[in-house]
Amino acid sequence: MNIKRYLPIAILGIGLAVAIFFDLHTYLSFEVIGENYATLKNYIEEQFLFSLLIFALVYILAVAFSLPGASALSLLYGALLGTVVSGTLVVISATIGATFIFLAARYALQDSLKKRAGPWLSKMQEGFNENAVSYLLFLRLVPAFPFFIVNLAPAFMGVSLRVYVITTFFGIMPGTFVFASIGSGIGYVLEQGKTPDLSILSSPEILLPLAAIGLLSLIPIVLKKLKAKKSI
Repeated sequence: MNIKRYLPIAILGIGLAVAIFFDLHTYLSFEVIGENYATLKNYIEEQFLFSLLIFALVYILAVAFSLPGASALSLLYGALLGTVVSGTLVVISATIGATFIFLAARYALQDSLKKRAGPWLSKMQEGFNENAVSYLLFLRLVPAFPFFIVNLAPAFMGVSLRVYVITTFFGIMPGTFVFASIGSGIGYVLEQGKTPDLSILSSPEILLPLAAIGLLSLIPIVLKKLKAKKSI
């Protein structure tokens, strides 16, 4: 066994276990942020660039270690930084964190998975990669799939790093800026010393437009299949 091959995935697993054991995500709750909202805002104004660096690092680690609550973190960043700054920061940071997972999984597990799965995996990979951009954009745009699963699955499908990074970056953009915009509004609630109502996140007004955008990404696949039928 090549221990070095499994080292990246082991590091990510250990990081997740440590975060869960110490319950680190509770420090990023709206209750904690609300209690320190004015202090955080003042610090961000005084140390803007350093604050952005810290926020980016936290988000990268949260995604890389697949910590729960990344959506809440997006809202918190929106409340503290505003829509444009937080949205841009989250898109870049989430793409970097997701790429770490992708590379770790591909490096550690892809070869062994291929040996065990047999020829059916190769056929699945061929079908997936024929329309990889559309499939990955759909998975990213539609908020029905857990983020960490969408980060891992392409590694087993033989997706190229370039396609993965591009589709991740642009695919998460609509949802990210929606959350950043909502978070920006939540900032006003936190200023009043109140706890925001997050039920809006599961409302049709939020989910349906994102699902519709996701379906649009599948149009090239549908057109390709229709064209193939006509040519038969």
